[in-house]
Amino acid sequence: MTGTLPWCSVPVIRSELLTGRFSMPWLHHYTRLLAAASLLLITAGGLVTSTGSGLSVPDWPNSYGYFMFSFPLSKMVGGIFYEHAHRLIASIVGLLTIGLAVWISRIDSRRWVRRLGWTALASVIMQGTLGGLTVIYFLPPSISISHAGLAQLFFALIVSLAIFTSKGWHSRYNQRPPLNDWVLGRLALITPTLIYVQILVGATMRHTDAGLAIPDFPLVFGGLFPSVWTPGVSIHFAHRIGALLVAIVVCATAGHVLYHHAARRELCRPALLLSGLILLQIALGGWTILSEKHVTVNTAHVAVGALAWVTAVSLALRVHREWFVNNEQPQRRDTRLGAVPANSEAQA
Repeated sequence: MTGTLPWCSVPVIRSELLTGRFSMPWLHHYTRLLAAASLLLITAGGLVTSTGSGLSVPDWPNSYGYFMFSFPLSKMVGGIFYEHAHRLIASIVGLLTIGLAVWISRIDSRRWVRRLGWTALASVIMQGTLGGLTVIYFLPPSISISHAGLAQLFFALIVSLAIFTSKGWHSRYNQRPPLNDWVLGRLALITPTLIYVQILVGATMRHTDAGLAIPDFPLVFGGLFPSVWTPGVSIHFAHRIGALLVAIVVCATAGHVLYHHAARRELCRPALLLSGLILLQIALGGWTILSEKHVTVNTAHVAVGALAWVTAVSLALRVHREWFVNNEQPQRRDTRLGAVPANSEAQA
């Protein structure tokens, strides 16, 4: 009879449940959802800074004395809307991260992945605390920059967990030979490192109001170098030099991948995507200056920078996948519902 499961399939379903094969795809999709929410949170944070709304809600953890989720929608106007929306999104990301950490600890047999799950939870708690401190201490640059930097690390961690829980990480490229390419191995590590440093310099520029310290683009006060040097000009110029270095390294990395590993789609795709994002990011950086920090352009610059950063991290993880696989230690786990046997993961 159609529409019913044959009795012979019941043992198979039970086996699938016990091995977690039904759970892992859902965990992967859940982690991707959290990654998207994290990008939305970073974008909302950039919007708060771009609109100067960081102190529009002057108290924390409440909002004008209201519990965060009971704040009246009618009062969410102007800068209050941006700041309170940022807090609401942050709360949702925090709750999702709690679920992620617990879920991973229940079904993933890899100890290092479980630790990353709890690290993500600790990071989001610290991130929320830093966000509150920026309000309590009236947006001090040191705390604001730390808040921005940790947000990017958290985003990269969630994207990494999405990769580690994906089907492709376990099986899709198992038949591929090891890369054995020390040049690409080093380029893949240098690239995200440079991008993250560039993000920190950019955050410093944003939170010290140095975004228009050099008011023209692509020239610098009509020349190649600043005619005057102030702290703001120095930070701004360092950010431009950093953008040039990042562009050079990304071109070298992408070129190496396409020339030497054109058949490896798992490497070519992020390399090409990263190249496009860096070109877009440079264009947005120049447009930010020429538009005198237009809110939309300025915020897009933050969001695209975050996407470039996690794309570089994704490429690095794929290049060094063999290191992760070789260091996976089988862990004895109980047979509770959803636990993934370690021997199946060690062969990933």
